[in-house]
Order: sequence, then C-alpha cells, then structure tokens
Amino acid sequence: MHTESRCLACGPVPPLHVPEHIGPEIVSSVVERIMAGPTGGTPAVPLWSPWPLPPGWTVTGVGWAGDDRTGVRATVVACAGPAPLGGGPADVVFVAEEPGVGLGTRLAGMPGPDPGPRLTEALADPGPGHPEHVATAKIRVGGHPTPLWPVDSSPDRSAYAGEARGMWLHAIAWPASAGHLLAEDVVLHDLTEWTPPELVYGAPSPYLHGKA
Repeated sequence: MHTESRCLACGPVPPLHVPEHIGPEIVSSVVERIMAGPTGGTPAVPLWSPWPLPPGWTVTGVGWAGDDRTGVRATVVACAGPAPLGGGPADVVFVAEEPGVGLGTRLAGMPGPDPGPRLTEALADPGPGHPEHVATAKIRVGGHPTPLWPVDSSPDRSAYAGEARGMWLHAIAWPASAGHLLAEDVVLHDLTEWTPPELVYGAPSPYLHGKA
C-alpha cells in the first residue's frame, strides 16, 4: 500500500490533472490552484504561455501535477496552430516543473524524471538528432532571453529543454518539424501574474489527453 501516486517504471510521481475543456474560467481555476499552494499566495511554479500568441495559434489545454499535500509541482500549457513550415496543423506544449517530477520527459517520450542526462549529451555532442531539429532555440521567458537545447525524443515530435526561474522548462512540438516555431520570436508569459483576456482558445489538445 502506498499513499502517493506511483508510476510502474518511475516510482512515486505527483498526479497529473488536466481539465476536460479549456477556456478562460478553466485557466482561472488552475491559476487559483497554483496560488493556493503551500507558499502562501506566491506561485511555486509558473504557468508559461506564449503571449502574444503566434498568428493563427490558440491555447488548447492547461494542466498541473501535484496534490493537496505537496501543492503544484509542475504545470503545462498546450497550444495549436499552423505548422511553421506549412503542411498542416502543429501542437506545442510548454512545461514548467520542479526537478524529479517527470512531466516534461513523459510528454517528450523520454525515460527518467529529468532531462539532465540528455541535456548533458546535447551540450557535449549535439549530433544530428531529428532531421527536422533546428539549432538551439532562443526565446524570451518572463522578459529574459532563455536558451532551450534540443534533446532526444520520440521520432514523431521534437523536444527542447532548458531552465527558467530555477525550474526545468520543456517545449515539445508535434510533428517534429513544428519545433521550428521556437526559432521565431516566441515570448512566454506567466499566466499566474496576469492572464490576458485576449487569449484565444481552441479544441482541447489530444496530447494532454493521452495521445502523447
């Protein structure tokens, strides 16, 4: 018997909560959950979303990992829009998490709770990776230039990892070529600080509901 949620491969993990629908009231409820954590009204984990949204893109999902005992330990925001190189739709999720949670690596299709070993490999020997991979992504996170490095992932997607506010930051894109979006002028904003009323919402992301 165990009191915590467990993964058969990784052991204890914080449970993931993903609302079935998406809209301003859902985002507001997740922000309230983050703010109600054990830090007394100070968000422990940011909720990163592109803002302004790239042309044609919408927010398609939001979620958090944790429980009432530990509070929120990871967050995820999903977006969808036209693929940057054409050829159909694309999906991108942004994950902020404490070390050892494993949400970002799970969505990337990587083993283990942290991207650290694969990030070390990427920095030491970038290699070709996916043919669609682009160079290191340089986005702005909370007003600061933030590099993200491509890391190994399942072949149907591309994954990037880096650090922001002392936590892991992951960006995972489907299809793999959609990672080129991160070569554009992407700015991530923390929705716990302010949620733009102009955010546009789309159909719920399948990658937050079991497809990843």
